Amino acid sequence: MARLIIDVLNIDDVDPVEIEPDAIMFDDTGLGLDSIDALEIAVAIAEQYDVHISAEDEATKEIFATLANLTAHVIEENRTRQTGS
Repeated sequence: MARLIIDVLNIDDVDPVEIEPDAIMFDDTGLGLDSIDALEIAVAIAEQYDVHISAEDEATKEIFATLANLTAHVIEENRTRQTGS
């Protein structure tokens, strides 16, 4: 997921392993992303993983809070779709 974020946002000066899973993504102490970045990431996730994250969903802020949350959400959505649960 870190590689996807770096590729989508064209962040050349960050290695994926440098992104702490629990760092806040939309904070100056973390990656410092903004709402446009979130939209670009959501589109890329939909294209690559067929997981759709809606801006209107109340859980979206929590899903995008950290790399770990985002990764866990995509994994869970794929698992749910595969098992039909």
